[in-house]
Amino acid sequence: MKNRSYWQLLPFVRPQSLIIAWAFICTVIFTIFWPIKAWLAGEVSQYIGKGDPSSIARMAGLAAVVFLLQGVAQYGQDSLMAKASLNAALNLRTAVYSHLQKLSLNYFEMVKTGDLTYRLTEDIDRIGEVINQFFHDFVPCILQLVVVLGYMLWLNWQLTIATLILAPLMGIIIGTFGEKLLKYSRRSQNRISNLSALLTEVLSGIRLVQAFAAEEYELERFSREAQANCQAKYQAEKVKAFQFVVVGFLLVMTVLFIFFLGGWQISLGNLTGKDFVSYITGVALLIDPITHTTSNYNRFKEGQASVDKIFELLAIQPAVMEQEQAIALESVTGKVEYAEVSFSYKSDVAVINNLNLLAYPGETIALVGSSGAGKSTLVNLLPRFYNVDRGKILIDGVNIQDVTLKSLRQQIGIVPQETTLFSGTIAQNIAFGKTNLELKDIESAAKIANAHQFISELSQGYFTYVGERGVNLSGGQRQRIAIARAILLNPQILILDEATSALDSESEALVQEALERIMRDRTVFVIAHRLATVRRADRILVLEKGRIVESGNHQELLDKNGAYAKFHARQFQQD
Repeated sequence: MKNRSYWQLLPFVRPQSLIIAWAFICTVIFTIFWPIKAWLAGEVSQYIGKGDPSSIARMAGLAAVVFLLQGVAQYGQDSLMAKASLNAALNLRTAVYSHLQKLSLNYFEMVKTGDLTYRLTEDIDRIGEVINQFFHDFVPCILQLVVVLGYMLWLNWQLTIATLILAPLMGIIIGTFGEKLLKYSRRSQNRISNLSALLTEVLSGIRLVQAFAAEEYELERFSREAQANCQAKYQAEKVKAFQFVVVGFLLVMTVLFIFFLGGWQISLGNLTGKDFVSYITGVALLIDPITHTTSNYNRFKEGQASVDKIFELLAIQPAVMEQEQAIALESVTGKVEYAEVSFSYKSDVAVINNLNLLAYPGETIALVGSSGAGKSTLVNLLPRFYNVDRGKILIDGVNIQDVTLKSLRQQIGIVPQETTLFSGTIAQNIAFGKTNLELKDIESAAKIANAHQFISELSQGYFTYVGERGVNLSGGQRQRIAIARAILLNPQILILDEATSALDSESEALVQEALERIMRDRTVFVIAHRLATVRRADRILVLEKGRIVESGNHQELLDKNGAYAKFHARQFQQD
């Protein structure tokens, strides 16, 4: 447990110090009874040899009291340490989850969701088990070894010193096996993370798998990952199996060696038969803690891989961070300015290139261009999902780099193309991120979003449970819930990112009507491939390779007969 990896757990274990202290007191009391048990065995053997039933009965009663008291101490130790370890694991899990919330979007674009899920569940559970194992089993075993060995030294120091000859050899063997287990445990956990990521990916896209009749293909991928995980675990189990054979053999040889030396000490008059029985009982009491110590050391090495993975995650710094002196962005009018803004996901490829844009309060600006022109990137820079490489973005003249992320994002509502709904009721999804809202406020937002009618027709109304990702709702219904969510936020700046592109004509009409209601008196950025949805925008900006190449209203751009006119003609011909 002295490995540097485990020292990183101290901030999460330290708050449990009082509970651990009481558990340790119980552990000390529990341990003290081990040499008393060895002494009782010698005393009982003496009375058995004499054929003294009354003394045997008296010693049996004393033994019962000893076992009872030790059991009470053991209960206190086990229950208190379980509480401390579970609390420490809870604090660690909460800290990791909180840290994930702060990481920037570029991190989540690179990482596997299944791997993060595994770390937050299995890895942290394993760490909690290791913490519990350390205080609940490892420390008592070490104390038992110390106390029983002390008693054995008191009985016959020569015999005990000779007994300890094999101890360094055991330590070396256990350490060697532990390093091998660490290597295989890391490999196994990496494999199970890959397997978890694969399952998350495939099960979330099961419709596509079935549509392409790719079940056998995915089964083969799963089988390869499962086989690799199985093999890595098997290697670790083989190491443990061989270790127990070697350590067990050494223990047996030690016991035989003790019998030989014990007989020799008795022949010299340095040891009585009664004391030798107590001594052998002490040796027997050492076998269990030695075995447990070996097992615990193996588990610590396996858990070290989990600790490393968790603290690797905690060490990742967000790409987007608040300044120490960041101020809260108060209520804004909605004036947005991009001043010579450049941005790239990779240093050698500019997505936004020296762009200037000024949006006035209440103005609706449509962004048009081919895929990869930089439309979504441009609006993603506004709530600081990413930081600009050069230039600055201002809201009401305030640089967004100088304000807190929470106050910035509370001023901006987003209605995306792909609506994300979470497990819970429809009311909870509309009020996402807010607490203590009255139902009438939620209903009011739903009415503006053209969602109240279909919600009222559901079996439980606003308290209808939404399935995973909202699969029991249509695309238009999900989109209207997203609009109601944005309305409840009441932002002064609104981003509509392809909000109607995936809808049928009937749903699109309802959604478009709802959007027009919430766009009033707000600064709105609209991204749309279908030009019919942007005709009424105050300004239409045509983007190419991260630059604004055309600007004007619908009719002005048609009259220019430039890029926008070509987009319009192409779509008109297709229609």
